[in-house]
Amino acid sequence: CKGCNMPIRVLQIVTYMGRGGLETMLMNYYRHIDRDKVQFDFLVHRDFEADYDREILALGGRIYHISRLIPWSASYKRELKNFFRSHPEYRIVHVHQDCLSSVALQCAKECGIPVRIAHSHSSNAVKNIKYPIKAYYKTQIVKYATHFWACGAQAGNWMFNGKKYEIVRNAIDIEKYQYALDIRQQIRSIFHLQRSLIVGHVGNFTPAKNHVFLIDIFAEIKKIRPDAKLLLVGGGEGMTAIQQKVEKLGLKDSVIFTGVRSDVNRLLQAMDVFVFPSLYEGLPVTMVEAQAAGLPCVISDKVPDECIVTEGLVTVQKLSDSVENWAKHVVSRANMQRKDTGEQIKAHGFDIAENAKWLEEFYLKHG
Repeated sequence: CKGCNMPIRVLQIVTYMGRGGLETMLMNYYRHIDRDKVQFDFLVHRDFEADYDREILALGGRIYHISRLIPWSASYKRELKNFFRSHPEYRIVHVHQDCLSSVALQCAKECGIPVRIAHSHSSNAVKNIKYPIKAYYKTQIVKYATHFWACGAQAGNWMFNGKKYEIVRNAIDIEKYQYALDIRQQIRSIFHLQRSLIVGHVGNFTPAKNHVFLIDIFAEIKKIRPDAKLLLVGGGEGMTAIQQKVEKLGLKDSVIFTGVRSDVNRLLQAMDVFVFPSLYEGLPVTMVEAQAAGLPCVISDKVPDECIVTEGLVTVQKLSDSVENWAKHVVSRANMQRKDTGEQIKAHGFDIAENAKWLEEFYLKHG
């Protein structure tokens, strides 16, 4: 706080702190800011212990639990306002709730919180029965936020309806991902993959990640390279349906579901090619990580090209293209020699140390 020796405390409002893209981005910043000056606390909308909770507590953060977000619920808004009023130490709220961020931002404004950040991490939403509700609440964000942030241009343009926004990079600890042959050999040995072609993917099992298409591509890859294995890193409700599809196609012995992992930087070393056929993205931190590991990447034309931060590693394939063409292209990219890409990634502005300093200074100025 200003005029005292205590750090200012910033309230991060999230669904829960699992190992998703936005949560990993938040933790990267949290680990690298000066926590004697700025502390993060988290308001979460689930009542279970999530992947990052213990680390948050160890770093000095607090975790508060609130009811699930129902945007039209008067009782939810009342609960949220009661929280804000009983915690006057929060002068900054930083909201990461996609289109529904406007609910927390409105309540924060009505409770007199002066700095209200809306942060866009996506460039679209699933077109299901909830989509019209999300689309409405998305239009309300510009009324209640004081600052507009996005992971990339597509995410900012989609979320903020022409309002000016700041790009806050999904930055990483570059050295942690640098290619290392010894780690590659260790991981391949653990998973019994020494003589295999390893196709990799990192992402939770949500519709946007397009795992259904990824499995179809891999089925074609197996026809070209019978030794191929698919390493799927991530968790989520959609995993069961993908496991069933894998079994139905007779690929059970060739697809490894690692679940949620804390050692993605090591798993990337074991892969030969990274495949990312998403239906939409904001700016995927996992793509920056894959390039930091020197991995050749094949991505869909729906992934923002802002995530291409290296020369010659990433190629774009149309989602409308056939699985046969995808498979041929993936196999042709899989034998590239790995190299250190750290300087290129830093030059594109994705070094966490530099970005964390910027964020820390913003919070200190406004808190």
